[in-house]
Amino acid sequence: MSRSYLPATTNSNPAWLASPMNHRITNLCLTCSFFLAFISDSQAADVPLKTIQTIPAKFELSGRLDRQQLLVSGVQSTNGRTVDLTRKSTFTSLTPKVVSVGTDGLVRPVGDGVGKVRITSAGFTAEVSVAVQHATIDLPIDFDRDVIPVFSKFACNSGPCHGKARGQNGFQLSLLGFDSQFDFDSLSKEARGRRVFAPEPSRSLLLTKPTGKNPHGGGIRLRKGEYGYQILSQWIETGMPRSQPETPELVKVTVFPDEQILGHEQQQQLLITAHFSNGDQKDVTHLTAFQSNESAIAGVSSSGVVESGKITGEAAIMARYKDQIAVSEISVPLVGSIPPEFYAKLPRKNLIDGHVWTKLQKLGLTPSEPAPDHKMVRRLFVDVIGRLPTPEETKDYLKNKSANKQVELIDHLLEQPEFAEHWANKWADLLRPNAYHVGIKTVLNYDFWIRDSFRKNKPYDQFVRELISARGTTFTHGNTTMFRDRRTPEDLTTIVSQLFLGIRLECARCHHHPFEVWGQKDFYSFAAYFANIGRKGTGISAPISGSVEMIFTSKKGSVKHPLTGEVLPPKPLFGTAPEIAENSDPREALAAWITSDDNPYFRQVMVNRVWADIMGRGIVEPIDDLRGTNPPTNGPLLEALANDFRDQKYDLKKLVKRITTSYVYGLSSIPGERNVVDTRNYSRHYRQRLRAEVLLDGFSEITLVQETFAATPAGTSAKEIWSHRIGSLFLDVFGRPDPNQNPPCERTTDTTVVQALHLMNSQNLFSKVTSKTGRTAQLAESDKTPAAIAEELYLLVYSRFPDAAELQLADSLFKKKGITRQQATEDLLWALFNTPEFVFKD
Repeated sequence: MSRSYLPATTNSNPAWLASPMNHRITNLCLTCSFFLAFISDSQAADVPLKTIQTIPAKFELSGRLDRQQLLVSGVQSTNGRTVDLTRKSTFTSLTPKVVSVGTDGLVRPVGDGVGKVRITSAGFTAEVSVAVQHATIDLPIDFDRDVIPVFSKFACNSGPCHGKARGQNGFQLSLLGFDSQFDFDSLSKEARGRRVFAPEPSRSLLLTKPTGKNPHGGGIRLRKGEYGYQILSQWIETGMPRSQPETPELVKVTVFPDEQILGHEQQQQLLITAHFSNGDQKDVTHLTAFQSNESAIAGVSSSGVVESGKITGEAAIMARYKDQIAVSEISVPLVGSIPPEFYAKLPRKNLIDGHVWTKLQKLGLTPSEPAPDHKMVRRLFVDVIGRLPTPEETKDYLKNKSANKQVELIDHLLEQPEFAEHWANKWADLLRPNAYHVGIKTVLNYDFWIRDSFRKNKPYDQFVRELISARGTTFTHGNTTMFRDRRTPEDLTTIVSQLFLGIRLECARCHHHPFEVWGQKDFYSFAAYFANIGRKGTGISAPISGSVEMIFTSKKGSVKHPLTGEVLPPKPLFGTAPEIAENSDPREALAAWITSDDNPYFRQVMVNRVWADIMGRGIVEPIDDLRGTNPPTNGPLLEALANDFRDQKYDLKKLVKRITTSYVYGLSSIPGERNVVDTRNYSRHYRQRLRAEVLLDGFSEITLVQETFAATPAGTSAKEIWSHRIGSLFLDVFGRPDPNQNPPCERTTDTTVVQALHLMNSQNLFSKVTSKTGRTAQLAESDKTPAAIAEELYLLVYSRFPDAAELQLADSLFKKKGITRQQATEDLLWALFNTPEFVFKD
């Protein structure tokens, strides 16, 4: 790395030795395309090779402790694909007085000059040129640039260790080094010099504890002679300098390869490069902390070696250097190969299908067969309007011979009033606060505003703008309720960023986000948009809080950085927001920035939310956690669908139609041999337990016995209730949010033993099934045959006709001695209710 703080040497060197470090990885881009090629199975590495390539082909080293990781890839002769050979190669220094090289391909300086390293692998030979300067000189240590990365690499400043809130055993560091001044003071000024001992650095607790010389709860983290030990020792020996003049700032880090496909049990060495403000680049692989989000699919070692297992899927490998993060996406396809023609012939009804097929081809997966019509009609009713189809609606769909009947049904459902109630009920979970906290009338008005927006099919961007910039009284303007509930700029920041950007900023409230680029200044600058919210009224007086409150724009208010005390002006997380005019509401500028067509997060998080509701799993999970270290399972699909949502003027109905008219949406949930392992790439439909309100309304509609709810008009459905404070044991058992929980509330879709027991033993459900005026009584009193009764019940509960075996079983139930027609009808219906086919959307 070129170091501007050192004088130029007088010895004769090649011209490229003095060039900026952006030349040190000269041939990196030449081989990028090879690393993105597919490796179809675990035998790919055995294919004959036509050559090997090294990255970088030439580079520079400067200073005694500098180093460079080499990558070696083999290019296959038959298809140009590559495999990583780094750990299978032999490295030899041809100039041992200039450079040394380890068996892992790590090159270190020995003496000034031009050195060469020979790489032998798979019968091929290559050479790498190395220019070395200041090989025997310890370059000046900069605390931020050189010391902090050592603590991060060995997890000394992580949450479980000294980075937690109160430190560990009296020694505290800032989490992940987000506050370097605090760390410097903690090391150099506290404990009366016990941690660092300048006269004899080796006696410093900073070195004796992590090396195990003194007892250390974290175990041995450093070894004498290793890079980290030498950096800390040199820093102490040279007087613990805070910084060096003209030290460039770290701009970003990059990982190579950033995308790779591995066969089962294959390896890939990662190369991490730090980019600085003066254009310099430096290999920091040895100082990078690595983490896999799916270690069973692909794990990663502390030296950046990724190793795949035998499980098909994808893993994101996070590489963190200081406060910068890069991600390498590793895919492990299913063993075996499928001809490209198979995927080319798959149906493509809209933009969704092509992106899904491309991903399946990459992983060697094949889609399931289409779902039968009876499952499709039930699936569509549940997904679009949140209720089960009637027998008549099911039969109409089943007998419809039109090739376009699915689209016709979707268009019909989108126009039903139930659409608005169903989707508003989902957003109520995300927005509606505890009625005992903000007031009953306030929540009622808020609920009405949410539902009215969906009834009008208000464009999503308009919905969000009206919410973020809401003003008026809580009794007349329901959208102001969010500002009655969340009363500080910090609290508003977390809910707004999570809901409408899919960015979880809560961590950055106290420290730099451990898995993202956001820091405290980002958080509080964003919070400054809410600094001028004024409130007039009696405020919150929980648990009664019944009074009205006025929300308006105040001329006062500011947000300060919690550490520096600096008053921060409003600033978006990225990009450029509209200027805030004098005496105007900063929230209007924020709302314009959030809903801008140029803001991809805004449309992507909404698309992901709707996709997860319909398809059973988000393209990103959790659905409102969009970040580089949590990549989407299908990035091109998410981007294309989000852009389409924007182009359709943020129309929710058109988004729902786009998803439900895709061929992928209509796949069966029954897996085949080549997609049974898939749980996230939509090669089949993922079954979901019905939403609590859909289930309860289904019971009421099937039994013809309405549910009654407190504080609601007669005939109110479960999805229409305006507060989770309205009691319902059934809804609580099946996962509606706790009324004391702060929004946004995410429901769990898990099944539990309690749910199964409730279905079998609930007195309320039993009374519905055995009602003397309900469905079973009407069927029993009719002149229908047992087969006809069974047919109607199967259509009601499953949206299908019973098969021959089921009809025979039903008939035997009616013929059982000592049982009446109504008892037989009740038993049959009760049995159907207590099956997965009823409880799940398939």
